[in-house]
Amino acid sequence: MPIIAPSLLSANYLQLQHDCDMLNASQADWYHLDVMDGRFVPNISFGPMLIEFFRKATTKVCDVHLMIEEPEKYAEAFKKAGADILTVHYEACRHLHRNIQQIKALGMQAGVALNPHTPVELLKDILADIDMVLIMSVNPGFGGQSFIPQTLNKIKALRSMINEQGLNVKIEIDGGVTLENAQLIIDAGADVLVAGNTVFKSANPFETIAKLKAL
Repeated sequence: MPIIAPSLLSANYLQLQHDCDMLNASQADWYHLDVMDGRFVPNISFGPMLIEFFRKATTKVCDVHLMIEEPEKYAEAFKKAGADILTVHYEACRHLHRNIQQIKALGMQAGVALNPHTPVELLKDILADIDMVLIMSVNPGFGGQSFIPQTLNKIKALRSMINEQGLNVKIEIDGGVTLENAQLIIDAGADVLVAGNTVFKSANPFETIAKLKAL
């Protein structure tokens, strides 16, 4: 069964307690928390302060996705806020191995995210050092975009690389995940499905999560 990580970026911010209560009662496994700085991506979301509130609201894994420049400046703050997994973008890290070492030293799991144009092969020499690869299946910055079909080939290629090295590295897919394409994504080799609008804009988010979990 896939790990389901609803993205709180799509939640109703006037009813966050309600949405957190729903996620806690649902079959969702993780809280996916998108941090945007208006520099690496053309949007601004939230930072450590809000993640600290989410951490207090749940016992589930807090999966924090940093879409920001210079993530090394903020890693400690996100650890203090309660992040369990901290994912940084390959494209934002000049010294990626050092970023990963920092995240691990702080006691978090380390993830690396790839934008749609970035080949998975660039992670070959770093795969053994990380816990997860997040493949962006839309251009980062905004919810509600359509899934980029080429992503399926990237998932398959990455799954082959992980298997060849005998590693236990999760593959997370973020962007345009729907009830219609989720099975294809899982069949390609994904472990974690991030779902924003698909969950929170559905008539029954609780039921939608259950349907994704049952795939």
